[in-house]
Amino acid sequence: MQIQIPEKVNKIIRTLAAAGHEAYAVGGCVRDALLGREPADWDITTSASPAEVKALFHRTIDTGIQHGTVTVMLEQEGFEVTTYRVDGAYEDCRHPEEVRFTKSLLEDLKRRDFTINAMAYNETAGLVDVFDGAGDLKKGLIRCVGRAEERFTEDALRIMRAVRFSAQLGFCLEPATEAAAGRLCGNLSRVSAERVQAELVKLLVSPHPEKLRDAWRIGITGIIMPEFDRCMACAQNNPHHIYSVGEHTIRALEQVEADKVLRLTMLFHDFGKPEMKTTGGDGVDHFKRHPEAGAELAEQILRRLKFDNETVRRVTKLVLCHDRHPELTPAGVRRAVNRIGEELFPLYLKVQRADVLAQNPAMQEPKLQALAEVGRLYEQILEEKNCFTLKQLAVGGRDLMEAGFPAGPLLGEILAYLLELVMEAPERNEKEWLLREALRKYRE
Repeated sequence: MQIQIPEKVNKIIRTLAAAGHEAYAVGGCVRDALLGREPADWDITTSASPAEVKALFHRTIDTGIQHGTVTVMLEQEGFEVTTYRVDGAYEDCRHPEEVRFTKSLLEDLKRRDFTINAMAYNETAGLVDVFDGAGDLKKGLIRCVGRAEERFTEDALRIMRAVRFSAQLGFCLEPATEAAAGRLCGNLSRVSAERVQAELVKLLVSPHPEKLRDAWRIGITGIIMPEFDRCMACAQNNPHHIYSVGEHTIRALEQVEADKVLRLTMLFHDFGKPEMKTTGGDGVDHFKRHPEAGAELAEQILRRLKFDNETVRRVTKLVLCHDRHPELTPAGVRRAVNRIGEELFPLYLKVQRADVLAQNPAMQEPKLQALAEVGRLYEQILEEKNCFTLKQLAVGGRDLMEAGFPAGPLLGEILAYLLELVMEAPERNEKEWLLREALRKYRE
């Protein structure tokens, strides 16, 4: 079995081999190459010690020298070269007590997480696959190397990684691996929020975000995001829905493109429903003000998982606005763009479409038609360069003060009033007319 290795990677492997050391491409790059994918990175494992690696190359960086990793720089491009190692006992579900270097490739491969990530390759020896990772690739299986309990106890995040790889590759978890994940997922509470966040995002933006259902079934979401479990338990006896809140959420994730903000928005958009659920005398469920409750929950969860402020801002705003429906007129859409924001409005349209497509199919058509009309009016507004923000208004605070208006809060009130007039009728966005109208309003 041949793998096409980049010339720079081969150069590093040949240099190490010429000095009497073993060296292989290893891990995810081998997996991706066997799948016919372009690897994002090429990692190299070697019997050479970090000091021996550093002595063989002109420029190196001590990336993780305590764990045996040196980055070799070739023409401004870096390649991680890591010494074969054996990890000691793990105390905190993350870090081994000690790391020992070894001359055995097999010992190094034994410590890796999944069989599909425990393959090595060089052009001389070919594929080294002692745990049948290639076979699992063909079967579409995520299987731990050795005993799953040991791998998950060493690093609890591997439990999330198992589901994340299944989502990225469209694979299933091997039964023993899944069972061990379910038994040990409580250890995820000891993993840092930043690491959990990274795995969650990778799962959500994968080709198979519906694998979130597996994370729920195994018990992962109950530890990292119990709010989702409440959604899975929340039925929706309502003509507009045929799924629970959680199932609707999963189906909405599938209906929107693989963008971090959009997928996070679809994840959180109905999180407020369990809290706001009421049931009428006719047995129909209602969820009034669930977007407000959902936006508040989304912010809490995003901050708990250490997301950056910009992601928090964009997602919570979209969750808050996801169920708003503008009047189907140019003025109504202009006001909606003003409220939601010019930057977020195109995303809002995508969020609404995904939400509708995950609802009762019998109720979808009129909603999709209305949404298409909003989109058409929005494009018309952009084409005609209509005003829908204060910065597009033909007058500003300076213009009003130069016309004799006193500085202060009243200026903001008058500008907001003028913007409302212009959003109703774009032809009014002329400086002379706006100044006259401002004066009239001020006299009132």
